[in-house]
Amino acid sequence: MDEDFIRGRAEHIRELATKADPFTKKRLLDLANTYERSLRPASHVAVKGTAKHSQPQAKR
Repeated sequence: MDEDFIRGRAEHIRELATKADPFTKKRLLDLANTYERSLRPASHVAVKGTAKHSQPQAKR
């Protein structure tokens, strides 16, 4: 989706939230936040398998 569309959708949802009951308002604001989070790049990248657990070897 286009970034301008997502920003516009989030803004529209926030406007709807101002007129909603408390339960719906919270849900709408959460939805708007979800839209805005999709615009931001991930702040961290998970790295798989870089930390290996080492156990002492038993003497033979």
